[in-house]
Amino acid sequence: MKIYSWNVNGIRAIKNKGFLEWVGKEQPDILCLQETKAHLSQLDDSLINIEGYHSYWNAPERKGYSGVATYTKKEPKSVTYGIGIDWADQEGRIIVTTYDAFTLLNIYFPNGQMNEERLRYKLDFYDAVLAYCDEFKKKGDKIIVCGDFNTAHQAIDLKNPKANEDRSGFLPIEREWMDKLIAHGYVDTFRYLYPETVKYSWWSYRFKARERNTGWRIDYHVISDNLLDQVEEADILTDVMGSDHCPVVLRLAES
Repeated sequence: MKIYSWNVNGIRAIKNKGFLEWVGKEQPDILCLQETKAHLSQLDDSLINIEGYHSYWNAPERKGYSGVATYTKKEPKSVTYGIGIDWADQEGRIIVTTYDAFTLLNIYFPNGQMNEERLRYKLDFYDAVLAYCDEFKKKGDKIIVCGDFNTAHQAIDLKNPKANEDRSGFLPIEREWMDKLIAHGYVDTFRYLYPETVKYSWWSYRFKARERNTGWRIDYHVISDNLLDQVEEADILTDVMGSDHCPVVLRLAES
């Protein structure tokens, strides 16, 4: 099973950059998108109803902002929009799909760079998501959290760690939360398989950052440790263009 995650930075914009052709070629079993920046009323049928897929969309009231979508070949047992907390759900950042084999959270985590208030919101959002996942994990359920976490965990995960240690996205308090996530029994699949590999998933549009590979790894598939024995591969598709992020992939053996 192949589970893809991609911050597309605008679903309508990426449609014009070969998105549908790319989906047809790759044939992900599940495709999670973040930062779709669109309501259903703004989308044409070719995006909503890709042949062979069920699609689910979550967007905030504010148009042109945030938003997530999940495409899945197999119809989920259930779909939940958000985690049941008003302040965490109001920006359309979460879709939870439940299958027989696992529960999948497609999440566009907040960016904390705007000001102290948004950083606080990001950290509270992190904690709310972890508490939500832990409830599933306590029952023995298998969990996958994929999406744009908006934090590089370790120095290996960004090109210039020293220059960015005071910037949201690599602040000690944000990285400490990533440590806490791992301590709660979750696994960063790419770093688990490739502890010393340098690969990035996001590059600024400025200063020819992608051309120079001055990037950050902030897009993840994080799983509960009870799913680890099914992990076959994790990858970052740096050659896929169309957004300031590239897709990340997790391949699981069928249970």
